[in-house]
Amino acid sequence: MTDLSKRARDLLDADIMDDYLVEQMARRSDAFDPISNPDGYISLSVAENKLVWDLLETKMRSSRDIDHHVIGYDEFHGSPLFRRRLADFMGRTILGRAIGADDLITAAGAGTILETLFYAIADAGEGVLVPTPSYAGFWLDLEARDGLTIVPVHTPSHNGFALTTDLLDQALAAADRPIRALLFTTPNNPLGRVYTADEVRTIVDWCDRNQIHAVIDEVYALSVFGDRPFVSAAAVCDELGDRVHIVWAFSKDFAVSGLRCGVLLTDNADVRAFAQTVAYWQAVSGDTQHVLGELIADQEWVDAFISENKRRLGEAYRATSGALSGIGVQHVPSSAGFFLVADFRPHLEASTWDAEHALWRRILDEENVNLTPGSSLRNGEPGFLRICFASQPVEVALEGIRRVGAFLAR
Repeated sequence: MTDLSKRARDLLDADIMDDYLVEQMARRSDAFDPISNPDGYISLSVAENKLVWDLLETKMRSSRDIDHHVIGYDEFHGSPLFRRRLADFMGRTILGRAIGADDLITAAGAGTILETLFYAIADAGEGVLVPTPSYAGFWLDLEARDGLTIVPVHTPSHNGFALTTDLLDQALAAADRPIRALLFTTPNNPLGRVYTADEVRTIVDWCDRNQIHAVIDEVYALSVFGDRPFVSAAAVCDELGDRVHIVWAFSKDFAVSGLRCGVLLTDNADVRAFAQTVAYWQAVSGDTQHVLGELIADQEWVDAFISENKRRLGEAYRATSGALSGIGVQHVPSSAGFFLVADFRPHLEASTWDAEHALWRRILDEENVNLTPGSSLRNGEPGFLRICFASQPVEVALEGIRRVGAFLAR
């Protein structure tokens, strides 16, 4: 690596890939098949939705008829047509109010949107509050190249991992660096919790009182299968102002994580100007914009897809929940997303992170089933692992739970 720059060497030397993802990449070619590979690898660790391809396939194939405008240069932060379609779609289905196309920025994935946004609002060395347990990828999105430091706000298991302003106050007061923002996720990953309008308003008001940015990650907005409806931060704010920003992407709600299209909604003109400038290096391809634009422009199809997707997610969750009960593993109730948090504390040899890692490793090596460790979720206490029940067809997810139960029974 002698010919590399220092910044390249630093990034290569950094431990930015969690163990469960390393194993996912190494084992995915050995995937389970009930006939040809019955002992194969089952991943319940990656938040992808594998339940709806049959709904997507025909619709996406029908959107492949493109004209020459699609393959040429356009506005790098999203073509005007695509952003108009996005504004109409998001206003109708997610945000609860109308927005303009010029309020939106697109980029190659939600992670890219987050990295760009935080590059604009925070300097290297400054801090960002993130409630835990949390989506593991935030650390890569914010720390790897932006040079920020995430300050965890640990929520305790004894009250169901509830986030309170007291916990936020304590984390802010104890921080050893300036705090520029709170990154808040609703619906929550990994808890699958949908926050009420009052709870979202409380978060936004707390950030306003403390003069920090509120970045609201809403990437699971349309993947709610419980009784509580999703409420966007846009619906509880008369206007977002300069310090409230909303992030959404197609990856989760439309089960197309490989297409890489994230969206930023912000009223901050300076942030938009910055994002438009750097969009040159991170634009969504014209072809992808065309396919996704055609998809969301068909309101009848979108509404039917959202409804059926929610039904299937709920069905998969209930099946997984029942299977976990059958092997004696409790979990935090989930009502959105592709996952739940399961309590493996009774099966730890000690209440330590080393013991949690050993349990995760033994399940992986002995049963060929990959779960998301609580340490990767930056949880405040060991023993809570994430199970992504939608990352496999239901019958495969249940086979994974069966294997976990066999391991725990030994």
